[in-house]
Amino acid sequence: MINDIIAYESGEMQDEEIIEFFQRLIDTGMAWTLQGSYGRMAMRLIEDGVCSVSCACCSNNEGE
Repeated sequence: MINDIIAYESGEMQDEEIIEFFQRLIDTGMAWTLQGSYGRMAMRLIEDGVCSVSCACCSNNEGE
């Protein structure tokens, strides 16, 4: 995952790789524990229908 973060931060990922990366961050809950820009990007991708919330730890917070 660290290599993915470095690749994302360095602008080395293509759009599809970014989507897959953020879906993994959402699935593991890491999107909500990293710096704020990751959570904001994850929410944007969820709102756009590109990524989805699939883990119980995240779906319980949707209405808050």
